[in-house]
Amino acid sequence: MAHLVFDPDEQAALRADAREHVLSDPGVAYVLQRLAAEGVDLDACADWEDLRVSAGLPARESSSAA
Repeated sequence: MAHLVFDPDEQAALRADAREHVLSDPGVAYVLQRLAAEGVDLDACADWEDLRVSAGLPARESSSAA
């Protein structure tokens, strides 16, 4: 299982961002706090191509890849 864990400085930065968003956007604050505490399970992540195909979206044109 692949798991991304943030170092203490990155965790502190995520928590600081969470504190900035807690009143204006508590959902974002919650996610940032969870990321700081738990990291990211990379096995549970889907890449753009998988999401695009499952949603039935057309392929991106090279001019829109920015």
